[in-house]
Amino acid sequence: MALAIAPTGAPCGAVVTGVDLTKDLSQSLIDELRAHWLTHKVLVFPEQAMSDDDLTRFSLYFGEAGEDPFFAHIEGYEHICEIKRMADEEAPVFAEFFHSDWSFMKVPPAGTALFGITIPPVGGDTLFADQVMAYKQMPDDLRARTEGLIAIHSAELGYAPDGVYGDNEESKKRSMKILPSEKAREKQEHPLVKTHHETGEKALFSSFAYIQGFVGMEKAESDALLGELYQHQSKEEFVYRHKWQKNMLVLWDNRSVLHSATGGYDGYDRLLHRTTIADSMA
Repeated sequence: MALAIAPTGAPCGAVVTGVDLTKDLSQSLIDELRAHWLTHKVLVFPEQAMSDDDLTRFSLYFGEAGEDPFFAHIEGYEHICEIKRMADEEAPVFAEFFHSDWSFMKVPPAGTALFGITIPPVGGDTLFADQVMAYKQMPDDLRARTEGLIAIHSAELGYAPDGVYGDNEESKKRSMKILPSEKAREKQEHPLVKTHHETGEKALFSSFAYIQGFVGMEKAESDALLGELYQHQSKEEFVYRHKWQKNMLVLWDNRSVLHSATGGYDGYDRLLHRTTIADSMA
């Protein structure tokens, strides 16, 4: 099989064929896939009948196993977690706001790999927003107001015991195993505009899903700015809408895209397995 890369036609994303991810990959092929990953930011691998061992091996080609601080992991695999929703579930769809994974960590992850196991016939698309493009196309006045800003990141609103996915969700019987913790209240500072240490490209980093404010700015002002930024970051012209299939693997670069989940599949089970890929630099 010859490796083939077909861009999606959207601002980011490419479909990869001609590779079997159930087999060991050569270093030269890994290097080639990494180059395409950095270029396209999201790689889609259809028709890959992968096991959890395959998913683990593939993820480790791109970096060390990353931490998932508020997710339980599946039995026998300490670095794989379930993105799961049952047909009769009443809780809101998980992760509907655009975000970059775990941006509140000292060294946020480089990437995420997500593998489709049970895929509904309708709904459940994942949206990816290219933040390199979002930075390049910032209006001058917005760019001037964000120049040099340091953002304060925290998982508090989502994963603290009183957060969105905290103890108040007990009555909603969420099937996905989330582990709320007081640790979610910790804060971490990152520049709003980060330079990708592998590509040298500048991108807007994260959104109000994890950013609580900006260093030296009053809450009312920072809240207003965050809202304005989010509207810009998530514009349709920056977005690739990904439609899932069974046995499809998607690998995205957490440093250059935001992503969000969508619903529209009530009455159907949905299950994907996920790994997080650590980064070598903050």
